Amino acid sequence: MQQHNQKRAYLYGLSAVFIWSTVASAFKISLGYMDPLQLLFYAVVFSTISLFAILKIQNKTAELTKLGKKELIKCALPGMLNPFLYYIVLFKAYDLLPAQEAQPLNYTWAITLSLLSIPLLGQKMTLRELLAIITSYIGVVIISTHGNLLNIQFSDGYGVFLALFSTIIWSLYWIINAKSKTDPLIGLFLNFCLGLPLVTVTMLIFSGPPPLNLPAVLSAAYVGIFEMGITFALWLNALKLTEKASRVSNLIFLSPFLSLILIHFILGEEILPSTLVGLLFIVGGNTIQQLAKKN
Repeated sequence: MQQHNQKRAYLYGLSAVFIWSTVASAFKISLGYMDPLQLLFYAVVFSTISLFAILKIQNKTAELTKLGKKELIKCALPGMLNPFLYYIVLFKAYDLLPAQEAQPLNYTWAITLSLLSIPLLGQKMTLRELLAIITSYIGVVIISTHGNLLNIQFSDGYGVFLALFSTIIWSLYWIINAKSKTDPLIGLFLNFCLGLPLVTVTMLIFSGPPPLNLPAVLSAAYVGIFEMGITFALWLNALKLTEKASRVSNLIFLSPFLSLILIHFILGEEILPSTLVGLLFIVGGNTIQQLAKKN
């Protein structure tokens, strides 16, 4: 039975990793039809619907009615960070940068989480974790400068800033949720319930109504359902079924490399050698960090 569950855990985990590998390409395709705020509106609508459907399938909707008013507000408030602020910043970064740059830069969120955990959670930094941080951010510089380390000039400084700033927002979101006792899927659904009106008002003020053509809606629906909805449930199931969390969590290292392959073949971007070298540094830094946690 344990072996059967482990196989299912790998299946769920690999499915989540493959879907996450497609979203960088999906972001760029969607942004070809609309601006970041309009994309976020559609994505949040579809993700909220998909999350509710998952809760319904798992018979968890009754748990929503058991939450008191204060608990509902407390669970919903992180929605100001995710999906509202986080995806506004992330989508704008993808709008300004090639996908092959934005995706690896955003992948440094695990390192940012470690840095913020020191002042916010009172955790101590080990020498190995410091090495992990330095290694990853060397990769960031290599990617951002296209490998031109002797004459540092960013391809788009504002885009690089936004991609890295998104990792701060994402890390703060998870630090806030670390103390929550609410079911993660219910918490995420409530985050999106609060995020939707915030996104809608912001879009109408700064962008106007979203386009209604089919390609725009379908591309945004893919982002909402797969980046923000179903994949989260797949990943949670993988973690529940696995014998050791590390067996599944290590699969995430496949995602950025699969993503680069898809970016090349779907978007037609020529993958620069500096992107591959920088990504190796970022993944190397994350690997060192994982080893530090195990020790």
